[in-house]
Amino acid sequence: MEIIYAIAGFFGGGLLSYFLWDKALKSKKRKIISEAEAEGEVIKKDKILQAKEKFLQLKSDHEKFINERNSKISSIENKLKQQETALNQRKDELQRKIKEAEASARETALIRENLTNQLEVVAKKEEELDNLHKKQVEKLEVLSGMSAEEAKAQLVESLKNEAKTEAMSYINEIMEEAKLTANKEAKKVVVKTIQRVATETAIENSVTIFHIESDEIKGRIIGREGRNIRALEAATGVEIIVDDTPEAIVLSGFDPVRREVARLALHQLVTDGRIHPARIEEVVTKVRAQVEEEIIETGKRTTIDLGIHGLHPELIRLIGKMKYRSSYGQNLLQHSREVANLCAIMASELGLNPKRAKRAGLLHDIGKVPDDEPELPHAVLGMKLAERFKEKPDICNAIGAHHDEVEMESLLAPIVQVCDAISGARPGARREVVESYIKRLKTLEELALSYPGVQKTYAIQAGRELRVIVGSDKISDKESEQLSYDIAKRIQDEMTYPGQIKITVIRETRAVNYAK
Repeated sequence: MEIIYAIAGFFGGGLLSYFLWDKALKSKKRKIISEAEAEGEVIKKDKILQAKEKFLQLKSDHEKFINERNSKISSIENKLKQQETALNQRKDELQRKIKEAEASARETALIRENLTNQLEVVAKKEEELDNLHKKQVEKLEVLSGMSAEEAKAQLVESLKNEAKTEAMSYINEIMEEAKLTANKEAKKVVVKTIQRVATETAIENSVTIFHIESDEIKGRIIGREGRNIRALEAATGVEIIVDDTPEAIVLSGFDPVRREVARLALHQLVTDGRIHPARIEEVVTKVRAQVEEEIIETGKRTTIDLGIHGLHPELIRLIGKMKYRSSYGQNLLQHSREVANLCAIMASELGLNPKRAKRAGLLHDIGKVPDDEPELPHAVLGMKLAERFKEKPDICNAIGAHHDEVEMESLLAPIVQVCDAISGARPGARREVVESYIKRLKTLEELALSYPGVQKTYAIQAGRELRVIVGSDKISDKESEQLSYDIAKRIQDEMTYPGQIKITVIRETRAVNYAK
């Protein structure tokens, strides 16, 4: 019985718990459903708001696009209206010009008609004048007893004689004027030539570069407040330029002996390391004495090498000083030695005294190196120096006449003049080395060969004359003159050369036959 109650209780409790559990589940289910519905409403509202915002954004973009398009359309319409206005103005202007042209054409027609009428009147007047002129000529012939042709011939002959007289008078005046101005013009030409030739070597002849090991030495050379460099410039007479050039100092001055003294003094000062004003004066004095001794030694050695004896000591010193002089880039001592040897050879060939010729050749440029350098041509100054130091009259005359400053009085004078020209004009002597000299000659010949009709070209006289041989069947005499002018103009425009170059065009016809 108890078992039955227990089973009934168990089942009753199960049913009760089932109903209670079911009720709780339904309550929870309703709660979940209500929460889901509430959340759904919130999501729905959010989606609606987002859709509204998107719609408003799209609407704004669309309105913006419509406004931009309307703006572009209005801009295009304005441009079209402006173009239409401009076209209308152009049309009005063209119509106005057409009307003006029509009016001008009518005026031109009227003017042409008036001119035609005037020309007819002028023609009639000319005819009347011709008739009147003929009548007057006939009257003059009757009165003079001479025909018009005879009178004309007599007048022409009279005018011809008068023109000849005036022409001769004019020519004489021009010749006199040319003689008066020839010396002045020649000096101008020489000055221009010097400016043209000497400019290339001016820097080399007035500047010496002194190399140093480091830029720290520059400060020691300058000294405190520049006292060392001022003392050095005062002692040597040379301008010392200390700039940003690395490891170099520039010594500037026109006297090469002073530049050499400054260079050697600087070398000793930098090597010794003691640089102050007192030491600078001591070293400069010592170096100047050494350079003077070297100048005298060079002069003695030169005279011994050439076999020249009995020169005055001052002349020997001036010969040694030539070592530090240059003429158009050519060392003056080497040039004088070369002229001396050439003079000796030429004098021997002519049966003259070679020793006297060699002496005159060595001393011919002695006037370029004196210390005082008065205002005289170097040839005349050299002649006066030779006379002062008791040289023979023929040697003095050869020195003074080698540039035609004085009249030649002995056979030595033309020999010295010719040898001086040979030494200065030989290839590579002045301003250029042999390679550049050969290149310049080759360029001259190739330039002339580039013209049609040219068969051969020869650069002669150290490049101072160009001979151009042309074919007589290809170029006429008139074309030869034009060819020489064209070549000269092209050389002047395209090349750099000393002095002037003479262009000679040769055209000849040869007829050769053989008698057998």
